Amino acid sequence: MLKKKSFKGILMLSMLAVLLFAAACGNNANGGNTNNETGNATNSTTNAPTEETVKLSGEVKVDGSSTVFPLTEAAAEEFNKEHPDVRVPVGVSGTGGGFKQFCAGELAIADASRPIKDEEAAVCKEAGIEYTELSVAFDGLSVVVSKENDFVDHLTVEELNKIFMTGSTVKTWKDVRDTWPAENILFFSPGADSGTYDYFNEAILDKAGIRNDTAITFSEDDNALVQGVSGSKYGIGYFGFAYYEENQDKLKVVPVDSGTGAITPTYDTIKDGSYAPLSRPLFIYVSNKELERPEVKEFVKYYINNIGPLAGEVGYVALPDEQYATEAAKIQ
Repeated sequence: MLKKKSFKGILMLSMLAVLLFAAACGNNANGGNTNNETGNATNSTTNAPTEETVKLSGEVKVDGSSTVFPLTEAAAEEFNKEHPDVRVPVGVSGTGGGFKQFCAGELAIADASRPIKDEEAAVCKEAGIEYTELSVAFDGLSVVVSKENDFVDHLTVEELNKIFMTGSTVKTWKDVRDTWPAENILFFSPGADSGTYDYFNEAILDKAGIRNDTAITFSEDDNALVQGVSGSKYGIGYFGFAYYEENQDKLKVVPVDSGTGAITPTYDTIKDGSYAPLSRPLFIYVSNKELERPEVKEFVKYYINNIGPLAGEVGYVALPDEQYATEAAKIQ
């Protein structure tokens, strides 16, 4: 009897242990599922792409005006600090050279120191290149002579016309003003592909064209013009205000009289337009197709939103804040 009872007791204890073990396994299984679901949710949240984790890369190719070059270069350098994987090479082939590449679909952005010409716009249209024009800053085209020149105090528009117009017979400074020395003038000018050339030709020469003889040196490189004028006591040239600002230790800027008195280019006279007729807006032209690329759109947005403060740093005059807001709206 004792053996039977002991066997039954052992059997019942065994069955109870099995039941307890099964219950424990069931609870662990449910707990495991809960943990896995939580883990999956956590991983899903962690791996989801966010705006902060998206990195831009690629290339934003720019070329064109040597005058606009310092602005675009400054914007590119600052942009690259935030987006180091985006390359923004900036060329200097002149406004006309930039538009040729732009309308051939070779550029994302064309730098321009004048508005696009009708014939250039027609080439772009024929090629299916749609674009957005954005104003970025003001410039005052500056007439300069060597620091050693101690007699030129100002020039009138008529005298500038006489000096630079095609077919001019002016050879010496005395030919310009009787009281000046009979020393041969060396002339320096941006090349025909430059927007600065076009602007000077229009504003000063009424589109008559710039003289082209052995006494004049043309260059698309404004730094070469700076060197030419600064190294020639009797030289004269013209280029963007920023290049004068950068080299005022060796150049003398010439006030220009357009009929209301001689005005020197400064930040204030350029911005308020009193430095006439040589105050001008500067532009970038952006391909609308290229704007669909995120790296291009972000660069252009950065450019417009930040170029105001940068303009003064590189020798140009910022647009009013409300105009930058208008330009930014065009990008959207």
